[in-house]
Amino acid sequence: MTYDLVAALRPLLTAEVSAEAPASGSEPGDLEQAVWLRLLERLETDGPPPDPPGWLRRAVRAEARRSRRITRLERSYGAEPADDLHPGPEQHALTAARHRALRDAVRRLPGRCPRLLEALLSPRDLTYREIAGELGISQGSLGPERSRCLGCLRRLLTPEVAPCEARG
Repeated sequence: MTYDLVAALRPLLTAEVSAEAPASGSEPGDLEQAVWLRLLERLETDGPPPDPPGWLRRAVRAEARRSRRITRLERSYGAEPADDLHPGPEQHALTAARHRALRDAVRRLPGRCPRLLEALLSPRDLTYREIAGELGISQGSLGPERSRCLGCLRRLLTPEVAPCEARG
């Protein structure tokens, strides 16, 4: 019985949904799925409607109205995935994890690189002159040394960082 009812109503539902979906701001497939679900719920509780085509038309219009109402009430986020002006606990946790991963990678670098990059990352915001004095190297060699250390860090982090993929 249910299969026969669904088979008989399918063409009518497709036509009704195609007519109502654009005005409701919903996808035709979503609207159709909602009506089928409503029909199955009705079949489980009250049995088949006495006038299936009339019931189907009313159900499509009711679902379209519901969809319009929801669309009107919903508001999109200001920024995705989270608002950077007011970071939440998730954003704080992700930032802390990134900082820990960076510091761990810096500690694994060879030679003077860990000390140099720790000085560059220091919250004291040291100048090149102060960093060179702290490390006992000339200020002129600080730039090339920094470039070599950042290259090592980049190679060290490359396997740990997921490659960017095109979306779409």
